[in-house]
Amino acid sequence: MKDYHSKLCMLLLEEYFGSIVQCIGKSLLYGTKSLAVIQFDTKLPLMKIKEGLCVLMKFGFVTYQQNEKDIQYTLNCKKIIMLLRYPRYMLFAKTYCGDEGEIMFEEVLKHGYITASEVIIKTYKRIEATPSKYTQQLSVINLKTVFEMLVKNQFLMHSTSFETKAENTEKPNYNLPHLDLTAISKMLQGQNVDPGDSKLYWQVNFDRFTQDFRDKIVISAMTQRFDKNAGELMRQLINLMYLRTASWEATSNPIPYTEIKEEIKKLSYSELEQYLAEYLRLIEEDSSQFIKRVGDSGGGQYSINMKNAFKQLVWTTIESIITERFGSKAARIFRLVRIEKNVNLDRIQHLAMIPAKDAKALTYILAQENYIQMQEVKKIGTWTAPTKGPFHIYIDLIKVVQMEIEHCCQALYNIIKRRDHDLTSNKRMIEKQLRVQILSANMKEHGATDQQLADIAEMMTPSETQQLEKAQNAIKKLNATELQIDETLFLLTMYFRYH
Repeated sequence: MKDYHSKLCMLLLEEYFGSIVQCIGKSLLYGTKSLAVIQFDTKLPLMKIKEGLCVLMKFGFVTYQQNEKDIQYTLNCKKIIMLLRYPRYMLFAKTYCGDEGEIMFEEVLKHGYITASEVIIKTYKRIEATPSKYTQQLSVINLKTVFEMLVKNQFLMHSTSFETKAENTEKPNYNLPHLDLTAISKMLQGQNVDPGDSKLYWQVNFDRFTQDFRDKIVISAMTQRFDKNAGELMRQLINLMYLRTASWEATSNPIPYTEIKEEIKKLSYSELEQYLAEYLRLIEEDSSQFIKRVGDSGGGQYSINMKNAFKQLVWTTIESIITERFGSKAARIFRLVRIEKNVNLDRIQHLAMIPAKDAKALTYILAQENYIQMQEVKKIGTWTAPTKGPFHIYIDLIKVVQMEIEHCCQALYNIIKRRDHDLTSNKRMIEKQLRVQILSANMKEHGATDQQLADIAEMMTPSETQQLEKAQNAIKKLNATELQIDETLFLLTMYFRYH
C-alpha cells in the first residue's frame, strides 16, 4: 500500500503554502537533513529554501538541531495533519469567545506566532472594513478583553518556536500581556510607537483542542450508548479528573462520590441528580468500562480509564467499518475472533451460526484485507512429510488500526483532489456567478428596479445555473465527508497516543 499519510501531508502543504514549501517538505519526508542536502534534493535556489524553511518552522512543522558540522532539519507530519482541523478549532474559539475571538484566533493561525498588539490591530481593521453589528461597540479595550479571554481559556499560549531548536517540552505559559492601549490606538492611526509587547509572541495551544476533541468523543459515546444524562455525568467526571490528574494520564486518580454529587447539584439535571448512583453503577458495569470503581470510602470512588475507553471505541469503529464494507455476518466473525482468544475455522463456523461456505468465504476475505491474521499451528515431534496443519486465527489490533489510518488518509487525499478538480472545472462559472452577485448588489444600492435586477440575473443561463448548483452540492458533500473521515482519523490516532 502506498504511503497516503505522507501524500496527504504534501497535498496539504501545497494547498496552504504553495509548491516551494511542499517541495522542501517532500525532501524532509525521508529523514533529517541539512540545508545543503535539501538544496541538492530540491534543486531550488538557496534563498527560496531558506524562506520555505522559515515558513515551516514558524508554523511548527519543522524543528532543527545544531550538531558539530551543520544544522539538521526534521519534519513533523503529525502537525501538518492538524491543518485539516483548523476550521473546527476556529468554530470552537467562536463558541467560547464570540465572533471577535474567532477573527483573532484566525489571525494567530494564519501567522503561526504573533504579538498580542498585532492581533488586536489586525482584528480591529478587519471588523472595521466589514459592516456588522459589532462595529458600533468596536474598541481596543473590548478587543483586549477578548484576547485575554482566549488566553484564559488556554486557546493561546506564549510562543518560543522562533528560538526553540527542537520540540518545546516546557510547561505552557499563559501569563497575560501588559499592553499600552494608547500606543495601540496611535498605531491604528499610522504612528510608529511601542505597544510594550514587541518580543512577546503568542501561538495556538493545539494540545488544548486535542484534549477537548478527545473529551467530546468520550461524552458523545456515553450519550449515544445510554442517554444525555449519562453524557452529562461523563462530562462532569472529566472536569473533576482535570483537578487531580495530568491531562494525558491513561487512568485518572480516584474521584469521590461526594464530589461528583456536589457537581451534579449545580446543574439543572434533576433526573441525573435523583438517580446518580444508578447511572454510575450502569456505566461502571457496562462492557465499555469507561469508568471503574476503585474504592468504597465516602460512598465510593471512581476512576476514568481513558486508555481503555479509546481501545473500546476503536474496536467499535473497526466493527462498523467491516459491517459497511462486508456486511453484518463478517462483523460477527470479526467480533467472535476478538472475544475468543484461541479460535480456528471450525470453531468460527460453529459459534457464528453461519453456513460453512459463507463462514469460510468471509473469513478468507477478512484475512485477505488484513482485518484478521492466520497462523499455521505446526505439530511438534512429527517426522513425516509436510502436511497442512490447523490455523490459529487472531486479530493484531495495532496493525488493523495502522491500516485504517492509512485508509482514512487515502480517502482524505482523494476527497481534496476531487474537490480541487470540481473547483477548477467550474472556475469560469463560479467567477461569473460572483460577478453577477456583485453587480446585482451594486445596482440594488443605487435603486435599480425589479426588472433591471431580473435582467442581471438572466446573465447566468439556466444550464449554467443547474451545472453550478450540481457542482456546489457535490463540493458540500465532499466537505461534510472530509469532516467525518477526519473525526475517525482523530479517534484512531488517539488510540496510539495511549498505547
